[in-house]
Amino acid sequence: MEKKIKVTLKKRPATERLRIILLGLGLKKTNSSRVLPDNPSIRGMVDKVSHIVCVKEA
Repeated sequence: MEKKIKVTLKKRPATERLRIILLGLGLKKTNSSRVLPDNPSIRGMVDKVSHIVCVKEA
């Protein structure tokens, strides 16, 4: 079975670049969550916005 992670947005992005990355993850509003596959492309995006999201194993 494929590993999954749950990503939750905790703060609003400060820049346009961070907002675009969050839209790529499917996060639009504060406290919104998505369950995403745990692969290198998703992990890379999560690393860029790690200061405003919370990540848990799903």
